[in-house]
Amino acid sequence: MLANITDRIRLFFRKEKEPYFRFYRILGFYPHNIEIYKQALLHKSSSVKTQGKLINNERLEFLGDAILDAVVADIVYKRFEGKREGFLTNTRSKIVQRETLNNIAINIGLDKLIKYSSKQSSHNSYMSGNAFEALIGAIYLDRGYRACKKFMEKRIIGQYINLDKISRKEVNFKSKLIEWSQKNKFEIEFRLIGQSLDESQNPIFESQIIVENIPGGIGKGYSKKESQQEAAHTTMNMIKKDSLFIDAIFAAKNERENAEKPVHNDTQNNLDTIIEEEYKFDSIEKTYSDDEKIISEAEEAAFAQEETEKEK
Repeated sequence: MLANITDRIRLFFRKEKEPYFRFYRILGFYPHNIEIYKQALLHKSSSVKTQGKLINNERLEFLGDAILDAVVADIVYKRFEGKREGFLTNTRSKIVQRETLNNIAINIGLDKLIKYSSKQSSHNSYMSGNAFEALIGAIYLDRGYRACKKFMEKRIIGQYINLDKISRKEVNFKSKLIEWSQKNKFEIEFRLIGQSLDESQNPIFESQIIVENIPGGIGKGYSKKESQQEAAHTTMNMIKKDSLFIDAIFAAKNERENAEKPVHNDTQNNLDTIIEEEYKFDSIEKTYSDDEKIISEAEEAAFAQEETEKEK
């Protein structure tokens, strides 16, 4: 409380006051470094070039994603004492999933503050949620971890999320994995790899997730959908915890993207120049060869004429 009063007093000495009040209404405190919060709302379609670098909210989004995972895990762990790891993981996933973050961003009015190019559709399903993650990254850099946790507890979970209700909600891991793949531009495939019968002759399906042609999680179920859900759940855990799997899919993605890149204009121009020079050289060489032939034939004709005159 005292810190907010001090920050408010300092605000009277600043020329630009409105952004501070705007963020105060969302955060419950005044920013110290207002520029970080402005950057959190700057979509990549409206990137600003500063000192030769393009500035947008993507780096803050990356940081905020990790901080948000830690903060929500902290809150859920203390709220549901005695619950097993699987329950805690599922509950955290429901809170940090894109749909929930989008709704939170809309509820606090963050979606109306995002700056994006007019060419970028306002119906982008990830924009608001991404900006919220970037906002968490900004809070962390400006105020630290404790401020992030307090913001989530008091301003977000306390007002917009019913932890008991959301903990009972079923997670659609398949949709979550597809959302992750689209956001991060990974190619995924849901592949049916087996089908058998249990002891009661009920069909059992076995599915596997393929990420960038790298085998991912495997799941079994009494329907294809159930097996895909389990495979997606296993794959999501691999993405979070299996460093070898993460390295493999990133390497495969980079290799695919490099292979898809068109030949650069400069490279093509260089190739055209080389071909043109080789053509010129061949033409010159051919011309030189033709000239030599003409001279040689003329010399032979002159020599033959000289010999004829001698014989006479």
